[in-house]
Amino acid sequence: MTTPVHSRPISERIDWLMDLSRSHSASFCSADNHLARQRYLAEHNTLIIAMKCMDGRIHLPYVTQTPLGIIHPFRNLGGIFELGWPYLGDMLADTVQEAVGAGRRVLVIITYHFSKGARERGCAGFDCNREAAQAHAYHIRSQLETLFGRGHQTVYPLVCGFETDDDALILHGRDQQTLDLASVPVSAIDELPSRLAALFPDMPGPVRRDLLPLVRGNVRHIAEVRTTNRELNIEHREWVICIGRGFDFLHVPNVALIIGPYSPDLSHPIRQAAGIIRANMDSGRIPGDGFLLLSSAPYQEPGTQKARATLKSAFMADFAANVIREAFPELAEKMVTRSAILNWPERRLDVQPA
Repeated sequence: MTTPVHSRPISERIDWLMDLSRSHSASFCSADNHLARQRYLAEHNTLIIAMKCMDGRIHLPYVTQTPLGIIHPFRNLGGIFELGWPYLGDMLADTVQEAVGAGRRVLVIITYHFSKGARERGCAGFDCNREAAQAHAYHIRSQLETLFGRGHQTVYPLVCGFETDDDALILHGRDQQTLDLASVPVSAIDELPSRLAALFPDMPGPVRRDLLPLVRGNVRHIAEVRTTNRELNIEHREWVICIGRGFDFLHVPNVALIIGPYSPDLSHPIRQAAGIIRANMDSGRIPGDGFLLLSSAPYQEPGTQKARATLKSAFMADFAANVIREAFPELAEKMVTRSAILNWPERRLDVQPA
């Protein structure tokens, strides 16, 4: 019987993670997947952005059965974002402008998460308070409307709950209407276009068309989840803290806590993530022999961009390591730190020499 990854010694877990990144790059660059991705984007032109929590269970490509590289993630503790943050606001505006310049509409999925089975399995960023997490998602929606307009014809902000026991999405539409995909049987999947039209009467038709594959994929995924034992996927078993960008290869739930470089105060989500790792060790959900702190910065081209990514990643690794040492000195003794850069066109992660 194969030992689960989260139960192996830290050296084996790191080797497994590096193998995962290499296989993801090889798969991403393969002719078949490249052409499939190009075909998907030709058929579904909407740029899909997801603003979501660093929680390792919140993996939208996995739960919607969407090809990797289609959904563009922004991740932070609890899905907590403020569009006034200078780096985040500029990056989001530039991403939207680039899409609009190419003739594309933009769908921004703003997520909050909770567990229907146990409050304590909810979002740590909001002290497991579902109502507070949902209210913040609506706050982000309002900020997006301030930035991009309330007509929703070019940029559509969609509040979306994520119930982690079933990996089920809950779509929030107009007039406080919702569609809980956990309540939709696979046999009713053909009814989804009309249900989305009723739920989002102000959503442009092309955006609804491009949302539909995610919704159908989630309905199928929920049906598959219900045939399996979910205990291991429900409980926190993360053993990696990722800081930066370029972690799309982590398409396995409950491995990593991913912190985007967006907040002016990165120390807060880093401390929260370290606390989750410590709790995982204390409860025996992961071995106590170590955890990985992995930083990453992407680059498009060699030369200055690559050099800047190297400096940025090294800084984030040092910064996060110092925060953890100050807040959790005993945990820091078990920390393995790696700094990496990501070749974005090939999704290739290159770990820098220690």
